[in-house]
Amino acid sequence: MLAIDPAATVSPSSFSSPSDDATSLLMQVLDIYAARDVVQTLTEAGGCDWSVPRLNRIRQGKSAVPALSSDEVSSLQALLPSRPAHYAAPKFQFVDLFAGIGGIRRGFEQIGGQCVFTSEWNKEAVRTYKANHYSDPQRHQFNSDIRLVTQPAGLTDEQAIYQHIDQTIPDHQVLLAGFPCQPFSLAGVSKKNALGRAHGFECEAQGTLFFDVARILAAKKPPFFVLENVKNLKSHDKGRTFAIIMATLDELGYDVADAADSATPDAKVVDARHFLPQHRERIVLVGIRRDTGLSDGFSLRALSKLYPQQVPTLQSLLEPTPDAKYILSPTLWNYLYQYAKKHKAKGNGFGFGLNDPRNPNVCVRTLSARYYKDGSEILIDRGWDQAQGEADFQLASNMALRPRRLTPRECARLMGFEAPGQSQFRIPVSDTQAYKQFGNSVVVPVFAAVAQLLSPLIEQHLSQNT
Repeated sequence: MLAIDPAATVSPSSFSSPSDDATSLLMQVLDIYAARDVVQTLTEAGGCDWSVPRLNRIRQGKSAVPALSSDEVSSLQALLPSRPAHYAAPKFQFVDLFAGIGGIRRGFEQIGGQCVFTSEWNKEAVRTYKANHYSDPQRHQFNSDIRLVTQPAGLTDEQAIYQHIDQTIPDHQVLLAGFPCQPFSLAGVSKKNALGRAHGFECEAQGTLFFDVARILAAKKPPFFVLENVKNLKSHDKGRTFAIIMATLDELGYDVADAADSATPDAKVVDARHFLPQHRERIVLVGIRRDTGLSDGFSLRALSKLYPQQVPTLQSLLEPTPDAKYILSPTLWNYLYQYAKKHKAKGNGFGFGLNDPRNPNVCVRTLSARYYKDGSEILIDRGWDQAQGEADFQLASNMALRPRRLTPRECARLMGFEAPGQSQFRIPVSDTQAYKQFGNSVVVPVFAAVAQLLSPLIEQHLSQNT
């Protein structure tokens, strides 16, 4: 059953006859949710003669949208995110690249920002993004593959490409991007031989998605950016990838916070365990355009001042009565147990991560995009004491004691998309897709803290340029 947000904004108008508005509303909902779920919602609203085949015909343009009652309109609108109150007068604009399900976006909306451009190629992630993030039809653009913007077909001249980017992407003050980490390929031209080109990085960063971010920075020149990646970006390709990234950002006129940090731990590497009970290290690059004069003194080390006084416990994130389908099957549990036992005998650290929710200090491993396969990195203990060893393993094979994996709702809470005990984040996709999406996402409170740390500089820049 679809969860309807009682706080969602509902238009006071009702539809007594088919209209463009009714068609647009229904198509928006069908773009996000499965037809069977929409049928259920409309039927519960008192509608009649709704069926999956009928909605599919409407989706395909083979049938018109019938008259919708006010209850049906309200039910459909409640499935869409409401307009944030501050969008009436936002403090600044930002773009959300490689957006996933919008984890970084949330923090920058919390400090008064308005998203004006989103790019995400994964269709299933887009469904979840659209279910939870408002899109102003007048001020927001949605893009699939960013290369359609940064590498437009038919354009080869660099200046023409930059002009195309400038015209396509709205003006903004902050660029957000959780770009994938890829190898860099040399174009065969050194910077020394490329002085006649618009940017030397064009020769170094070809073939990577960071290259597309760099082109947008070069074309739009936003005062600030926040880039996110896995911790291993620093060591990727023996450090060459990271060196090119940092050199490129410097060439584009940006100072990166803590760029020269040689301390341990590096201030640019932030562990989510300070906010939620999950060990998840990510590298955060905060860039400030050098000519703003605002970069002096800014450091991510100040994030420690924004750590919550108490990290939520794992127990507080768990659902009270999760479905039994999340309990591991005897076959899978036996495989994981024997696999861990074999590697332990060899002196390896491979194995499952069993977590006792009764322990208030437990911190789980990193939730990964492969979690849907077996859930082995984060298992919830349901009574089997690992210390008792194999003597109790057969006993643990019964359903009462076998551990379980997290539910998608619990993953949403572990990643900070909703507070403990809440069910406000909409999950319109299958469990498999949800696990992939949460595993690929960022921990929301981390970037909410980064946004809060950057907020005074954004406001200072705006006050100096208005």
